[in-house]
Amino acid sequence: MKRLLALGAVVLTTAALAWAGSDAGPKAGGAPKPTITKAVKGEQCVENTDFMRRNHMKLLDGHRDKVVLEGVRTKKHSLKECINCHASESTGSVAAAKDDFCVSCHSYAAVKIDCFDCHSTKPQGPMAMHPLSAETAHYKHKLVAQTTGKVSAEEMARVAQ
Repeated sequence: MKRLLALGAVVLTTAALAWAGSDAGPKAGGAPKPTITKAVKGEQCVENTDFMRRNHMKLLDGHRDKVVLEGVRTKKHSLKECINCHASESTGSVAAAKDDFCVSCHSYAAVKIDCFDCHSTKPQGPMAMHPLSAETAHYKHKLVAQTTGKVSAEEMARVAQ
């Protein structure tokens, strides 16, 4: 009986090792890499590529806070300028198709993009946003930036009023 168990263990181990070394098993490699298209306009980004990949959200948030809280508008690090340069030639947008600039990376990283809940995904004239004023539209950001504690759902709901 012990010989039979030992023989079975040897056969199973050999089969497992043979299968692991064959090409029939699953391949490691992960998810397909995102499609990153070069900017359509402009010679060079406002920051280097590696820096932007890691820090673009901090830059956009910082720019938003300067606009909303201090009323200071600049082109550098603005969402509008990012869209102007990176909108796809085929869709005219940064977020209309799976291969568009923003969607491609954010899908790969499983990160939700909420900028375009209000802002346009396509280059437009001076008002590429919802018709509300920035003060009203970004009230929730202003509340969060100025508070030291938690912001209640009731306070956030006042944005629509």
